[in-house]
Amino acid sequence: MAKITRFGVSLENELLEEFDREIEKEGYPTRSKAISDLINNFLLHKIKVKGEYVAGVISLIYDHERRLISETLTDIQHKYHHLIISSQHIHMSQERCFEIVIVKGKDSEIEELFNSLKGVKGVLNAYLTIAGSCNFD
Repeated sequence: MAKITRFGVSLENELLEEFDREIEKEGYPTRSKAISDLINNFLLHKIKVKGEYVAGVISLIYDHERRLISETLTDIQHKYHHLIISSQHIHMSQERCFEIVIVKGKDSEIEELFNSLKGVKGVLNAYLTIAGSCNFD
C-alpha cells in the first residue's frame, strides 16, 4: 500500500461549503478522496498530452472594469495567433466578460498561452480543456 501524507489546505468558508455539497452529491465518502481524485485528474491531464499536438478550449471569465484588461488579453492572443482558430467574447454583465478561445497546436505552446492569459490581473476564472490530441497538416 502507498504511503499516505496528511497536509492542510486553507480555503474560504463559502468555497469549502460549496465543495462539500458537491462531493456529497457525487457520493464521495470523504473530502480526502475527492481531493485525491482532483489531483489525479489534474496530473493525468498534464502527463497524457505532453509533447503532442492537441485541440482545445481556453475559457476565461474576467473583470471588464479592470484597467486595460481587454487590451492585455487581446495583445496576448495576437502574440499566439498561430494557435488560435477562433474566439468568442460574451458580455455576462456590466462588470464580467466571458472569453472562449479555441486553440490547436503543440501542447507546450497552448499551455504557455493559457498561463499567460490566466496570469493577467482581473482574470477571475481560467480553464484549459484539451479535447484531444491529433496530427495537424
